[in-house]
Amino acid sequence: MTERVRLVGINHVALEVGDVDAAVDFYASVFSFELRGRGPGGAFLDMGDQFLALTRASGDGAPDSARHFGLVVSDKEAARAALREAGFDVRASGNLRFRDPWGNSVELVDYRDVQFSKAPSVLGGMGLSGLEKSERARRERADKGLG
Repeated sequence: MTERVRLVGINHVALEVGDVDAAVDFYASVFSFELRGRGPGGAFLDMGDQFLALTRASGDGAPDSARHFGLVVSDKEAARAALREAGFDVRASGNLRFRDPWGNSVELVDYRDVQFSKAPSVLGGMGLSGLEKSERARRERADKGLG
């Protein structure tokens, strides 16, 4: 059996909205944030080393395939192997998304590859003291002044 990976944290939450521009304006009227980026039908509100993703609702009554939440794991590829072993149809590489048995869409991201960071003492307490960030993640954090 494939080794189980450790849940580390929440990378992001994706919310479905009717109008992305109006949603950005609404959140800006309540909160202070940097706009991490925009894409077709979406915007990303920066929260330091995490983010809120706003995606345009499909509006056709079908379940929204973009609505999901992102969990940070200790090893994305080991999680991919465990999901495949459990019978889930997931991509062989790249993004790792799956639907749980209740239809919730979950995206798994590797701790090493995202800005989100746990304090060393917390990682140690979780038994993950050797978990290091990739060069890209370290550069993104440094570019934001997050160390």
